[in-house]
Amino acid sequence: MENSRSLIVQNDRTILAEAGHPGYGWVRDRLLVFAELIKSPDLFHTYRLSRLSLWNAASIGWSADQVIALLAGHSRYPIPASVQTFIREEMSKYGKLELAAEGEDLILTGDEGLIDVLGNITALQPFIRNRERNRLFIEPSLRGEVKRLLAKLGYPAKDLVGFVDGAPFAIRLRKITKSGKRFELRPYQREAVQSFLSGGLEGRSGVVVLPCGAGKTLVGLAAMSELSAYTLILAPNITSVRQWIHEIIDKTDVDTRSVGEYSAERKHICPITVTTYQMITYEKNGRYPHFETLNRQPWGFMIYDEVHLLPAPVFRLTAMMQATKRLGLTATLVREDGAEEDVFSLIGPKRYDVPWKEMERQGFVASTSCYEIAVDMAPDKRLEYISSPERQKYRIAAENPVKIEVIRALLRKHDEDRVLIIGQYIDQLKQVANVLHVPLLTGKTPEREREKLFSAFRKGKIRTLVVSKVANVAIDLPEANVAIQISGAFGSRQEEAQRLGRILRPKTGRRESYFYSIVTKDSRDQEKSLHRQLFLTEQGYQYVHLDAEDVLKV
Repeated sequence: MENSRSLIVQNDRTILAEAGHPGYGWVRDRLLVFAELIKSPDLFHTYRLSRLSLWNAASIGWSADQVIALLAGHSRYPIPASVQTFIREEMSKYGKLELAAEGEDLILTGDEGLIDVLGNITALQPFIRNRERNRLFIEPSLRGEVKRLLAKLGYPAKDLVGFVDGAPFAIRLRKITKSGKRFELRPYQREAVQSFLSGGLEGRSGVVVLPCGAGKTLVGLAAMSELSAYTLILAPNITSVRQWIHEIIDKTDVDTRSVGEYSAERKHICPITVTTYQMITYEKNGRYPHFETLNRQPWGFMIYDEVHLLPAPVFRLTAMMQATKRLGLTATLVREDGAEEDVFSLIGPKRYDVPWKEMERQGFVASTSCYEIAVDMAPDKRLEYISSPERQKYRIAAENPVKIEVIRALLRKHDEDRVLIIGQYIDQLKQVANVLHVPLLTGKTPEREREKLFSAFRKGKIRTLVVSKVANVAIDLPEANVAIQISGAFGSRQEEAQRLGRILRPKTGRRESYFYSIVTKDSRDQEKSLHRQLFLTEQGYQYVHLDAEDVLKV
């Protein structure tokens, strides 16, 4: 493509991209290969070069020369020398170490000087069985842990060991679903699957990032069809498990008897088995009995749904399943604990990503307006807030009872819409549900009662639900077009994205969606809210900041 000169590369490794330039779309698609989008206001989008983003690019075949040439070809000014050095150094690290199989051994190979350094690192020594010049002999069962530690040290290993095929099991996608609807993958879903499958020995292990409501499950089903092997799917909760089973039966030719639910209620192991992270990490007497049972099966493929939620124990157990092809699905890899590198080393690099606003422009997710509404505290509550220990301040502000009047006003405004009121604290949610006479759904709500509420909501018999953080993921309520957030998990960007995701499914008649966050003015609640919004503002969502009075007088 003709040089667009739409970029400005800065010394701090950020890249400004002119969003209105005619060639921006072409440049953007390539920037996303090796840089992270961090801000996307109307005029200039900001990207950042990080070591992880550059490792991702190197892992799918890009070279430092290609990255620098693309930046130079589209930049208005020369690329700073320090940025070029950073690109070359970080991308050269990927491939300096190679992990390969040799008989019964795993061999870590690299420059003799680097191997000398690694061989003397205390944390690595328990994994090393022997040393031979520029090679370290690694205990095969510790393949994942070694990769994880090397990434933390800044030297990601190129894993050439390959994968076991697992037991074969034919899976084909339907053209007409079992429920009688036409079905075909959207173009970006096909691209995501092909990106995951490409990459030689390193392919078939990695992460696909798509917005909530964009059909990540369908990407998983298509990958299953391509690989046609015994498949284990890990999901965040039992609701998600059953949604996966429903989609598999509805959209593939797999017989119902070949799909198993492995949960606290049922222990069915089948060629396709769906379980939860909680089951995998259940510990008893220092052992993980369910993991051990499932790990004895001949899996050829594993899917990690909502891979960004992986708890630490799953990281450790995942390290033991490195011989299996692995697909992670998520709307965002953002983690407040900085464990993105764990996902990279244990699941694989990011294989596919699409900006949320791009999906909105194409009509694949609903157009959404975001608002932050600031409320005051009553004098007695403000006094309690000021005099409380620091660790209690956030909860006091988040549970501010004045928020209820704003909720009432929003419900009047959206009396024809389907509304989810979402919060962190059960006592607060109970109070809201009781005052507004609205059903409450929490993690303790029995599955049968939960399905009754969902069904009534989908049919319009119930227009408002109060839900706890159980609704952050894996709740399929496409009719919901308004979310009112009244408290959250401190400053979690990930949770903010997931909650907005509850209302991103395209609506009939192209109705717009609305996301409201009610916060207490001049408090930790408002401070945390600003941090929570970062990921979505980086994706191009703009929050309109209102005072409670603006809402109450309507």
